[in-house]
Amino acid sequence: MMTSSSIGKNGDKRTGGIAWAGSLVGSENPNNLGYRYSNPLKRYKKSTEGNGEDGQETEFPSNVVVQFQNRQGDELASPLDVPTESSVDDLQALVHSLLEDSDGEDNDDDNKNNKLKRIPYSFYAKLEKENGVIDEVEITNSLLDFLKEHQNLVSTEVTLQLTYQPLAVFKVRPVTRCTSTMPGHTEAILHVSYSPDGQHLASGGGDTTVRFWDVNTSLPKATCKQHKDHVLCTAWSPDGRYFASADKRGTLIIWDPHQRGRTNNATVEGGSKKKTPNASEPIWVKALAHKQYISSLAWEPLHLNQGRGERLVTASKDGTCKIWNVRTRQALVTLSGHTDAVEAVKWGGEGFLYTASRDRTIKVWTAKEGDVLGKLVRTLKGHGHRVNTLALSSDYVCRTGPYDFAPSGRPRQTFEQTGDDGENADAVRKAKYQAALERYQAFRDQQEGDGHQERLVSGSDDYTLFLWHPISDKHPVKRLTGHQQAVNHIQFSPDGRYFASASFDKKVKLWNGFSGDFLKTLTGHVGAVYQVAWSSDSRYLVSASKDSTAKLWVVPSGKAAKATLPGHADEVYALDWSPNGASVATGSKDRTIKIWKH
Repeated sequence: MMTSSSIGKNGDKRTGGIAWAGSLVGSENPNNLGYRYSNPLKRYKKSTEGNGEDGQETEFPSNVVVQFQNRQGDELASPLDVPTESSVDDLQALVHSLLEDSDGEDNDDDNKNNKLKRIPYSFYAKLEKENGVIDEVEITNSLLDFLKEHQNLVSTEVTLQLTYQPLAVFKVRPVTRCTSTMPGHTEAILHVSYSPDGQHLASGGGDTTVRFWDVNTSLPKATCKQHKDHVLCTAWSPDGRYFASADKRGTLIIWDPHQRGRTNNATVEGGSKKKTPNASEPIWVKALAHKQYISSLAWEPLHLNQGRGERLVTASKDGTCKIWNVRTRQALVTLSGHTDAVEAVKWGGEGFLYTASRDRTIKVWTAKEGDVLGKLVRTLKGHGHRVNTLALSSDYVCRTGPYDFAPSGRPRQTFEQTGDDGENADAVRKAKYQAALERYQAFRDQQEGDGHQERLVSGSDDYTLFLWHPISDKHPVKRLTGHQQAVNHIQFSPDGRYFASASFDKKVKLWNGFSGDFLKTLTGHVGAVYQVAWSSDSRYLVSASKDSTAKLWVVPSGKAAKATLPGHADEVYALDWSPNGASVATGSKDRTIKIWKH
């Protein structure tokens, strides 16, 4: 008889034996060699482990009373008794049936009902934390999982308030493979951007050229060589008609990438006119638009100013911003007030301009129709170092203007212009304006609380971000800390529910787009992160880094990257996700552009 005895940590003598456990040998448990050492003390501990104070696990009721409400706080039906096992899909089905019932009297059209059923929803519960702060938590799996995770903050004896928010109807497929590599630039590529309709790709960089590419064939369409120095910023007009670029010498150039062999008068500085046979010739060159380099550009959103889409604002190192009219080719107003270089400018959906400067301030200016253009409204102070980047909750809907996309990725509405001028051109402009206005109104209706409350986030060299309600208040809503180095870039998700920040600390951080609460740190890059871009359905995020890769992340669930997009031979500076969701473009210091698809 084999026995064993040992002395425990506290000096107590442990007596036990060796028992045969042959059934656990082999493929079922390769680490077990066939013997199990019995220990009476350990056996006793295991039997009491895992029980609560009274030896019982917390039990949850089989049902819980739920009150559904939309983002504006309007209640949907009366409180309902819902099984705690209900998943997000079950809650979606319930909301669809309730919405169908509430619209039933007015709506007899089956197609509209079917469309209603296809809209996916996300669900949020408001929880009051111990410090009195009310937080909004998304339900990702089932009500039971949510109750288990937050059992200290949720009582099942009171009605649970659930806010439902519509998500994008179509799902963008995650990009995982490189479908084409596009050479051509002879220096680092600093910018890549898709047109609002997703049909054109433009790039600019250190080789002083702007290039337009065919999205379908990944071949060059036009190479534009009018710049004499690094192209520092570029932007498409929201209707997709024009493309603006600006360089290190303060020159602003407007291009029309659609012109093919038609005669067009381009006014060059000095008044001379020449014919423009193709897209590689500019329609307007403004030399010395600023005394020093131009750091940022922004077009007026299409739903403002009757949809003319002819004004843009430039920001410069000389400390000023200028508003230009592309049609009349004039500077309308100069915004001076910053005491140092202006790093970023945004034209908001509510008709205000936001400028961020190295002087540590952000200034808000009027640009609304019927108001004085360029009047200083307020100055937002709080940062302790230069402000690098700005992001607006309405950025995506303002960028894409009239273009909305069906599940196939094709635009729901096409705007075809038959002539250069005349009635058709005016009709197309009005149709685009109406579509852009409807899209912006729909976006605003989905936002939490007061839809008119545009949200601004600023990122700085002081390692922090600030969330602002710049239209109504000069004080920040929240100061967001966590990054350990300068913040490079911020971007709101298209639905405004989240925003992501990229930093030199090699991290991407995810934040709640309404409250500014920290959600997740996305770790994986081994170099500084330069830029982030969202898919148009707000389900995926892609980031570009100094480590020569881009990474794809699932939002809001995944901490680890869903995919790494390798292939570039040097740092990835530029990044954009097509508005139709079909592809991602990355531009690198290795002088190539890569296109990534599913």
